[in-house]
Amino acid sequence: MPDLIKLDIVDLVLAVALMAIAIGLSAWEKLGLELNLALATCRTILQLIVLGYVLDFILAVDNVWAVVGILTIILTITAIVARNRISQKIPLVLPLVWVAIFASTSLTLLYTNFLIIQPDRWYEPRYLIPLGGILLANAMNAAAVAGERLVSSINQFPTEIETHLSLGATPQQAVSLYRKDAIKAAFVPTLNQMMLIGMVIIPTFTSGQLLAGVSALEAVSYEILIIFMVAVVNLLTTIFVTKGLCRQFFNDAMQLVR
Repeated sequence: MPDLIKLDIVDLVLAVALMAIAIGLSAWEKLGLELNLALATCRTILQLIVLGYVLDFILAVDNVWAVVGILTIILTITAIVARNRISQKIPLVLPLVWVAIFASTSLTLLYTNFLIIQPDRWYEPRYLIPLGGILLANAMNAAAVAGERLVSSINQFPTEIETHLSLGATPQQAVSLYRKDAIKAAFVPTLNQMMLIGMVIIPTFTSGQLLAGVSALEAVSYEILIIFMVAVVNLLTTIFVTKGLCRQFFNDAMQLVR
């Protein structure tokens, strides 16, 4: 197996030059993206350097609390980002999203860790951190899309919901159609990815493993595992989030709260 070609400081400077080209193209076409591209470039470099040092530290200390700590921080950040996209006006959205993402990710990681990968230690950082990070990022996007779609639909069609309630429907029945649409909207990108994966693009995780010198078949086997994990996490997250959000729109008298 050939050794991984390491990038030195000159290589990284040339990599940054790619973004300089992008900024130049934006200026040439008068797109007005120069400041955003420059800011995104600086943030990318800073955040990834910090991440590198943090992961080096966690792998060096090899402690369960360090692993749990970094995943908890990532979980909290993803929950805040998802909450901000859904709504900051609805009460208890942040804890709802946090618990939904935590539950779906934890259940999937436990299943994978104990039944499939079966590492010597359940908290093995080299498995738990990358897999957890991938699942949390996908759960965040799914929660945000489903939550935003559901809140928008309920706010857009309150009269229809109240009509269903007046005819004897329960709150869950009155918003059932909007909840299903929200879940489907959030899950469609995952389905599309599963339909096209390996045909149109080489997935990021597989590309990373190939660059690291892992055999193609081994890399693909892990990609199969990851895409199925992501599918379960996204579906569980959207189910939990939409179910919890629906309860926030009704009072104890089963009336719609606007």
